[in-house]
Amino acid sequence: MSRALEREYRVGEEIGRGKYGVVSTCHSSVTGQCFAVKSIDKRVIQNDAVDSQCISNEAKLMQLVSGHPNVLSIFDVYEDDDFLHFVLEFCGSGDLFERITARPVFGESEARRIMVPLMEAIAHCHRLGVAHRDVKPDNILFNSYNQLKLVDFGSAECFGNGGLMSGIVGTPYYIAPEVVSGRPYDEKVDVWSAGVILYIMLAGIPPFYGESAKEIFEAVLRANLRFPRSIFASVSSEAKDLLRRMLSKDVSRRFSADQVLRHPWMTSG
Repeated sequence: MSRALEREYRVGEEIGRGKYGVVSTCHSSVTGQCFAVKSIDKRVIQNDAVDSQCISNEAKLMQLVSGHPNVLSIFDVYEDDDFLHFVLEFCGSGDLFERITARPVFGESEARRIMVPLMEAIAHCHRLGVAHRDVKPDNILFNSYNQLKLVDFGSAECFGNGGLMSGIVGTPYYIAPEVVSGRPYDEKVDVWSAGVILYIMLAGIPPFYGESAKEIFEAVLRANLRFPRSIFASVSSEAKDLLRRMLSKDVSRRFSADQVLRHPWMTSG
């Protein structure tokens, strides 16, 4: 553990574990305020140049987008021989995945209360030239005030002014077809992922389904968007219109994050 970190914070219990390290609670030694500390084991990634670069970029990109009310804030970064530590805003009210699991179908007003701050966070990142590239329910947390926070920028990348990105990153159900196909892509991959989340909240099922990652990717590539009457009978035409615009396989027709925010369904609440 970094001595500088231990001087400033009291590290507590583990609250999460990922591929490269753990997340624990920590408290300021001065104020007692609660934070989270993400500790990444550099020894695990030292032989993987791509993963090492992603970890290095994560802190820089978080510092760039931090400050928006719906993006997780980063406060300090500490480094020692073996670990890189990020001191982060603490969110103790679970994630969207847990809420979807507990309540598979959301009413439109409830779904809108999640989609508006989520799209505001995504639009904020895009305005700064940052694509998240792994928008999914697990990466949407809530703080003690039930305020939504977009988290985990480990797959994020700067796309600059009109620049394109490459590389297959993301999570099967939420990954955009242009990513699966291996083509260069832009920041609208995040809009696609958010559209999948909206569909799941309204329908209780993903729009593109498979029993394996291969089958999911094949369904995503077909991008055959359907609204089964038995499920969508009570869903408004405005909501379905927004889904079509977010889940358009044709990227030139897919809405940007700012266009999503201006859609009548998003502003009707």
